[in-house]
Amino acid sequence: MSANESARKPETGDAGSEESVGLAILDEIRDRARANRQTITLAEPEDERVLQAADYVLRDGMAEIILLGDPEQLLRRAAEMNLNLQRATIIDPHRSGLQDWFAQNYFERRRHKGVTEEQARQVITDSLFFGASLVRAGIADGMVAGSISPTPKVIQSSLQCVGVAEGLKTVSSFFLMVTPCTEFGVNGSMIYADSGCVPDPTAEQLVDIAIASAQHCQLLLQSEPLIAFLSFSTYGSAKHPLVDKVIQAVELFRQRDTGYKADGELQLDAAIVPSVASRKAKDSPIAGRANVLIFPDLNAGNIGYKLTERFARGRAIGPILQGLDMPINDLSRGCRWQDIVDAVAITALQAQDKKARHSWADHESLRERDIQTQAAAEA
Repeated sequence: MSANESARKPETGDAGSEESVGLAILDEIRDRARANRQTITLAEPEDERVLQAADYVLRDGMAEIILLGDPEQLLRRAAEMNLNLQRATIIDPHRSGLQDWFAQNYFERRRHKGVTEEQARQVITDSLFFGASLVRAGIADGMVAGSISPTPKVIQSSLQCVGVAEGLKTVSSFFLMVTPCTEFGVNGSMIYADSGCVPDPTAEQLVDIAIASAQHCQLLLQSEPLIAFLSFSTYGSAKHPLVDKVIQAVELFRQRDTGYKADGELQLDAAIVPSVASRKAKDSPIAGRANVLIFPDLNAGNIGYKLTERFARGRAIGPILQGLDMPINDLSRGCRWQDIVDAVAITALQAQDKKARHSWADHESLRERDIQTQAAAEA
């Protein structure tokens, strides 16, 4: 099978297989992305998996694609792989007319950290920083990267170029877990957070993680978030400083008055099994029906999602970044090109949601300020 033929048809596996789990919800996410196409930057097209994903996305019509790199080299490599990237916009960060503008913006944002104008010009030629700057400027609606870059660098470029979302102080991640166990969550689907980013979150960070995860439950599962702050204790059944952190997080969450239903501290069975909840937490507002699980630390979150993958034959979609002011997502360096397609679709939905929540007015105001910065730099 040629690379082109492979890129036209994602691997789905046999019906009922592990690979086929989650297919319906992913198809729905792609349909929603296709219905309101966004422009997504793929920052690492030197990776052949990225080229395959770009070819598929463009053929499918779920998003417009910007690739960062040398146009001649990328098109030649695509032709060798029998891929069609003629509809992609290809920008070389080293030769783009946007370089001075982006460098000036980066300098203004980072000068308080001692960054010089020359350092800003050097930084902005890096594809991750250039790509994040495209998102900040409104030229792209989101970015996907990380197939050849470590997660800390993806997060660093995102934080330094677009910053943290209003009302939050924490960048975290979640997995969309999809299982054949339809009695749990939303027909077997749940949000697990944080399972890939913050090693030992404080109580305040757990609150940020919960709020961002609830928003993604609404976005991706289109269901009311029912949030469980997990622990090895339910309603004080154990005493320990680790339990105290979760109890404090629940108290702080309630003080934020988000309107979301949440409870804790809860053991997992009390969070997701109504019959257990009726005994251990009979007055719980989520009553054993949680669809957003907030883990107390990365040990628990990482182990939890992997156990679900193996024992429940679930599919883990992610990690998906949350808490950034604009949609940027990280990839595992072991990802398949199909995973990159999924990340593009989810990033597109995040961009749609960002625009719907803010009518893009704040973003346009930001873009206007950036244009003024450019004009001042050229004067």
